[in-house]
Amino acid sequence: MKDYRSFTGVISLLLTGIAGAYMFACVNSSSIPNGISPKTMADALHAVMESDRTVYTKNVVNRLTKDEKVITASEHWQDDKALPLPAQMFRMGAEMVSEKTSDFSYTLQSLWPINKQNMPKTDVEKEGLTFIVDNPGQNYYKEEKLGDSTYFTAIYPDTAVAPACIACHNAHKDSPRSDFKMREVMGGVVIRIPIK
Repeated sequence: MKDYRSFTGVISLLLTGIAGAYMFACVNSSSIPNGISPKTMADALHAVMESDRTVYTKNVVNRLTKDEKVITASEHWQDDKALPLPAQMFRMGAEMVSEKTSDFSYTLQSLWPINKQNMPKTDVEKEGLTFIVDNPGQNYYKEEKLGDSTYFTAIYPDTAVAPACIACHNAHKDSPRSDFKMREVMGGVVIRIPIK
């Protein structure tokens, strides 16, 4: 019971962080106050996303699956009565945000995705993911036109923050790579903000 309470507490913390970022960023793009650039907004959103993702990965998934071995994490988490994988938690949050606003969007992508839907699709995504792999610790920013809309696109490195990350990716049957190391860039967080 104690582990369940700590798990739900962390989930509540994650949702609170996401809600805070949403309240900060989810103003109508045309009413963003002077002085808040798309880059500043993207950087602030990413700070919350990265923190929540790291907390969930280290303090829930890694602790409960690797350290204490009380539950597993699974891509079939509902059927297996297991924890959702960090990438699944991230995607579920992104889907909830997309139902509430079109003022920004975010995805987790990789040059070596286990789930092929997380492959880069646009030239900017491919260029940005390659850049953050080749330039560790640096972010990538560029404007891109998709259809009739122009977006400020920011891509941030997503690194292996816990042994559970590399164990899962290196051993997964659908993983294009099996040699990830701790703190290595495994993919990127792509944030898009429409520019009006």
